[in-house]
Amino acid sequence: MKVLLLQDVKGQGKKGELIDVNDGYARNFLIKKKMAVEATASVINETKQKQAAEERRKKEEYDNAVAQSKMLKGLAVDVKIRCGENGKPFGAVTAKEISERLAEIGYDVDKKKILLADPIKAVGTYQVEIRLMAGVNTQINVKVLPL
Repeated sequence: MKVLLLQDVKGQGKKGELIDVNDGYARNFLIKKKMAVEATASVINETKQKQAAEERRKKEEYDNAVAQSKMLKGLAVDVKIRCGENGKPFGAVTAKEISERLAEIGYDVDKKKILLADPIKAVGTYQVEIRLMAGVNTQINVKVLPL
């Protein structure tokens, strides 16, 4: 009997897969525990449509990330920080501050996508990597200026 898995089943397959199993196993275990449904023509068609829609959504998301990456590449962002008399900053520049500064100039980048090994604690120019999505990275220049 062909069934569509509604969740991962150890030794059988992953959620969304069509598998062929014994009739008794399908009726008495998988379907009874709502781990699978019988693979009728309508169920198979609905599953294919959902997969196609998901693939289109992922492709569109990837294309948007690539376009945003091209816009951000090499962008220079100025971030001001309060400094003492000797030029040493109070505090540090974090991903949140860089994200807020990017939002001010029209680029919506989540702070979680900005990769900083450590917060920036000195005045100067730094290369900061932004990971927009898996496989789509870009770098911007962050110029830390005294306030």
